[in-house]
Amino acid sequence: MDLKKRTALLSKTRGCVLGLLLGDALGGSGGTVPISGAVPATSAGQLVCFAIEGLIRFSVRGSHRGISSMPGVVWHAYHRWGALQGVKDIKRWRDREWPDGWLADLSILGHGRGTAPSIATVMRGGEMGTVKEPVGTSVDAYGLVLSLPVGVMSLLRPAMRGEFAADVAALTHGPEAIEAAHLAGAIVYQLTEEPEQEQDVEASQRRARSPASTVDIPAAVRTTLETCAEEAGGAAGQALEQALAAAASRPADPAELARLVPDDRAVSALAGGVYLACSLRDPHGIFEALLLAASVGQGGHVARVTGALLGTAYGADLLPANRIARLELAWVADTLARDLLAERLDSPSGGEYIDGPDPYWYRRYPGW
Repeated sequence: MDLKKRTALLSKTRGCVLGLLLGDALGGSGGTVPISGAVPATSAGQLVCFAIEGLIRFSVRGSHRGISSMPGVVWHAYHRWGALQGVKDIKRWRDREWPDGWLADLSILGHGRGTAPSIATVMRGGEMGTVKEPVGTSVDAYGLVLSLPVGVMSLLRPAMRGEFAADVAALTHGPEAIEAAHLAGAIVYQLTEEPEQEQDVEASQRRARSPASTVDIPAAVRTTLETCAEEAGGAAGQALEQALAAAASRPADPAELARLVPDDRAVSALAGGVYLACSLRDPHGIFEALLLAASVGQGGHVARVTGALLGTAYGADLLPANRIARLELAWVADTLARDLLAERLDSPSGGEYIDGPDPYWYRRYPGW
């Protein structure tokens, strides 16, 4: 892969993760930003970090053992979060040092930042769900939010597109939430794979620096969303179509946003995020779009989805750096995003018969 392509992919991968975490922090506070100090994450933000770690460890396991189950490795990652949080009555692995990996060494991820009841309830049940046989019944947006970075990882297997994201949501949620995650994963995948001219980070930065510029969201992004809406069905597809129509007729309207997001269901959060992503006309307005997303409430999920979509579409370079710098988990999330791309492209730990360039990678991301 040439340097230009790699730089664009890095910007989009970081944008997806950091945008999601910025949305998480704003959504958790209802859009009220402290005057100074770090802006805390919520339980959703913490779980996103563990889900990404699980994606990396899934790939590492495949490289070293020749076989790997993405849902199973991410399921294990949720339990490491639960162990650090002190969630009772969940499985704990005792046959080795556990929890392991570098995230387990970070005390900040053991700080209580709210609960994730739909996740914890299924973990206590001891059985992970699948797309064909879900064990969870929740339709809330936790499963959707945790699946968003999976769209980036899907570049490992392009044919999968939204299937990986659906697998993640199915671990803990019911059919409607799984359907929304499948669609969202396909959208993030397509936004990451925009045509080369839309991945020109330097051109985007030049446009953003121009004080007179009013940049419409790239045409390729609109086309992506419209194509995904045409291909989708069910409640998620209908919600996406309504969001696109609303963004065309009444963009960035608080009343319209409230209409699209009447509850905390995954399909509502997806509709709100798509609506605000398509309402944006100026990349200088990303933070304002996230504040509007946070104002709708509903657990802050709309802000998380909006941040992930805008971050992927525009790249990390156009996210507000002064806001990102204050995130409690900024360094953690940025490191995970960079490592996710490195694992996808470089396999730093090598494999079963090949030594990798990083002798410490497997210790940081044990393949199990």
